[in-house]
Amino acid sequence: MEVRSLLFASVLAVFVTLAGPTFADDSGSAITAASAGGAEDCEGRPTGTKLIVNISQLRSERGEVAVTVYPSDPRRFLAPRGKLMRARVKANMPVTQACFYLPKPDAYAVAIYHDANANRDFDRNGVGMPSEGFAFSNDAPSKFGVPSFDAARFVVRAGETVLRVKMRYAH
Repeated sequence: MEVRSLLFASVLAVFVTLAGPTFADDSGSAITAASAGGAEDCEGRPTGTKLIVNISQLRSERGEVAVTVYPSDPRRFLAPRGKLMRARVKANMPVTQACFYLPKPDAYAVAIYHDANANRDFDRNGVGMPSEGFAFSNDAPSKFGVPSFDAARFVVRAGETVLRVKMRYAH
């Protein structure tokens, strides 16, 4: 399992609020948005800093989507035991949503995979290519390995931030 986690990290790597709820769009700029995700649906202890992750372009509603939040320390990004928190939510189309109460306003990064067979592992084919969908905050590119923390990094301020991410599939 630890080897698979390390492989996951080697294949994959994974925020902006003003006075009200905002969206961090593909370019990282903020757009005012409607509130989403009730307290009962959010991971973590309620705080004044809430992150809602909206994942689009899933190929199916099978299985679940694992959304992992990493703190501002770049050394912890995709590292074993480096996560701040994780949510596993039912896959939904057209948008799957995960919600987190974060400890404080700060920089974070998110890594996501579509666990279509719900085996709680990021599956790959015989040559090591992902056989399940994956995504990162900022839709950070990962053509030849995992993106850097800086590519996936986004800033969350006090209040509510909504991050939009597009799921990608290798085949």
